[in-house]
Amino acid sequence: MTTTPAPPGPAPFEPARLGPLTLRNRILKAATFEGVMRRGAVSDDLVDFHRRVARGGAALTTVAYCAVSPGGRVHRNTLVMAEEIVPDLRRLTDAVHAEGAAIAAQLGHAGLVANVRSNGHRALAPSSRFSAPAMSRVKGATLPQLDEVVEQFSRAATVAVSGGFDAIELHLGHNYLLSSFMSPNLNRRRDDYGGSLENRLRLSRRVVAAVRSAVGPDVALTAKFNMADGVPDGLWLEESVKLALLLEADGHLDALELTGGSSLLNGMYFFRGDVPMAEFIATQPRLVGLGLRVMGSRIFPELPFEEAFFLPFARQFRRALSMPLILLGGINRLDTIEGALGEGFEFVAMARALLREPDLPERLRRGQAAAGLCVHCNKCLPTIYSGTRCVLAAPTGGG
Repeated sequence: MTTTPAPPGPAPFEPARLGPLTLRNRILKAATFEGVMRRGAVSDDLVDFHRRVARGGAALTTVAYCAVSPGGRVHRNTLVMAEEIVPDLRRLTDAVHAEGAAIAAQLGHAGLVANVRSNGHRALAPSSRFSAPAMSRVKGATLPQLDEVVEQFSRAATVAVSGGFDAIELHLGHNYLLSSFMSPNLNRRRDDYGGSLENRLRLSRRVVAAVRSAVGPDVALTAKFNMADGVPDGLWLEESVKLALLLEADGHLDALELTGGSSLLNGMYFFRGDVPMAEFIATQPRLVGLGLRVMGSRIFPELPFEEAFFLPFARQFRRALSMPLILLGGINRLDTIEGALGEGFEFVAMARALLREPDLPERLRRGQAAAGLCVHCNKCLPTIYSGTRCVLAAPTGGG
């Protein structure tokens, strides 16, 4: 069987528009939890992490998981977008801008994925259920609590703009709070936030509209959006494409970054490749480690790695939507980037490949490489507790 190659697309290393922004190329750094924000501080290590990515040639780097409230954190070592950290955020964004790149803040609320004991705050969910990360039963959110969540996203976006960010990425994926409302296996509500597609998308649509109103037209607004949850009875293409069409019709977003999986129920769906279970267990308290020994294979199933593994699903969105789309998922090769652009995707986003080689975009641009060195061992994943890094890369100094 022969396949027809994609027609030539825009050049990867020419300037491109993302909403109001002109980016220097079409390669973005996807959000990767950096693991260096002890007690939520903007550390020198966080600044250096993103400075290296910017210096390495990516057009835009994304600061991962900026919580919209203390209760919305994944755990206590997560940034909370509050006014008091604006000067520190400026130090971060200024460092990235000095290297010629733009910078985005990924705003999210952890919902069922929040570690309640670490945060010291109650978690929220669409419907009451037990959550392993919360280590407790989480109650379904009340209507006043949902109103508060919308306001929290709006305030957090205002903080991000004050902190010098060029773009906001709303986390509508991985079964964090907004994503969990879209998921049929997590949302069992019988009110205006459950049941139909429109109802399950209602909270996300309110958040997107509120954030756009808060930041205005001069800040790029994107969303990380689940195509599929990767779990039985979860969100899948049949519904997710229709949800994306509703978001497109609202007209508030400048692009969708297409992803999938569940940080609650299937943490390997958006990674693929080896599962470093022994390393994961070694990073955890004894009780959690014992739980991983028993249940780890269910939460972290082994899924084979394939280059651009989300591309078959993403093509369904490209066919249905006219808005800009960002392809994510196992992108390591220049020919993959060129092929994606040829199929109509406006940007590609890289994560693990840039942990291994922050300068990979520049090396690709100069013709010094055709592919990255990442071997998809996923041993970077357990390092989120001590500073996210590739274990095969040479240690890097500050600056």
